Amino acid sequence: MTKPIQPAVTAACFAQCVISFGVALGGTTLGVFYLPVGAWVRAFLAVSVLYTVTSAFVLAKCVRDTAP
Repeated sequence: MTKPIQPAVTAACFAQCVISFGVALGGTTLGVFYLPVGAWVRAFLAVSVLYTVTSAFVLAKCVRDTAP
């Protein structure tokens, strides 16, 4: 059996992914903190965003590790 060829991630692709993630997370964070609501609502939304981000990382890692 031959091992399937894994495509290499280029530096440009990696940079684009990192920048895109930073822009998305930064924009969401700014949006949460500039909402015209109380501190408790902002804190809840901030924790929710952090939970979503960490869950996305864990899901991506699980998918990567189980891919053939």
